[in-house]
Amino acid sequence: MGVTTRKSEDYLHTDVVLSKITEYDIFRFYCPHFKKLGVKFKSELRSDSSPTVSIIVWKGRLLYKDFGRPDHTFNCWGYVMHKYSLGFRESLRVISADFNLGLTGQDTSSTSIAKTYGEQEFEEKKQSRIQIKKRDWDITDKEFWKQFCIGKELLLKFGVSPIKYFWINETRFKCYSNSYCFDFNGNRKIYCPYETDHKWYSNTNKECIQGYNQLLPRGKIIFLTSSLKDVMCLAVLGYQAIALQSEMQMPEEVLIKELKSRFVRVVVLYDNDFNSKDNPGQMMAGKICDEHTLINIYIPTEYQSKDISDLIKNYGLDVANKFIKNSLPHGISILQ
Repeated sequence: MGVTTRKSEDYLHTDVVLSKITEYDIFRFYCPHFKKLGVKFKSELRSDSSPTVSIIVWKGRLLYKDFGRPDHTFNCWGYVMHKYSLGFRESLRVISADFNLGLTGQDTSSTSIAKTYGEQEFEEKKQSRIQIKKRDWDITDKEFWKQFCIGKELLLKFGVSPIKYFWINETRFKCYSNSYCFDFNGNRKIYCPYETDHKWYSNTNKECIQGYNQLLPRGKIIFLTSSLKDVMCLAVLGYQAIALQSEMQMPEEVLIKELKSRFVRVVVLYDNDFNSKDNPGQMMAGKICDEHTLINIYIPTEYQSKDISDLIKNYGLDVANKFIKNSLPHGISILQ
């Protein structure tokens, strides 16, 4: 049962919350489809026609991972934040209230207190191994990437290869439509752009920063953006860029300090999820900019293009270049 009295040393902090309940309790309550670690279930954060989500043990903590949408990778706090569009402290208040932990001064005893399960013994799952069978580039690959003005030379620079099969551990999957492997020093993402249900597979982690190995030593501007495809589109436009593995991931302070030491300006260019009431891309962009004092720009809704790759696809390079030039604060040089 949740704790109904408040000790003087209790306060609203993750450590205090986890001294009373567990990460497993939090996921079981807020993620009702979740029943057992490692067993896939359907996401309730998006339309999901088949089970693509599992909650796993990662570095001693529980992690929600959607294999159909890599940006939906959350710890228990991040999951509650994303599900209810809350800030960090607001999510802790909600958890305290639902489990009646007594950490806010507003929790009350209730017969509907969230159920707890006690301490659980978890065995950490080993990282999945992804192997691939490459195929030759062909005209259909050229036509797909041409939409974003990305050529073969740039794809090779960023470790992108066309594939016809891939294996996750010992299980082989055939690619029934044009599919690609993004290689990050041995860790891999499989991108199946024409598939609806299973567009992404990955064994990457948050330490894997997309585009980092291709950065110049120094420059005027670097963009923090949403995906490797956007990183490559910005490279076409002449800009340096990186992307984290999840748009909901807060960049580490050490990374931002390094970028600020190498580049004059660090600019966030995240998705404008204009079709979503909560607009999670811009919600997270705002949090990152507040946390690290960065500049945020985004594509106006009038373009009906959520990211820079969509803008290039829908309007071309000239419009994309003008957007960046006009969006940066006055006085910031756009020359690299």
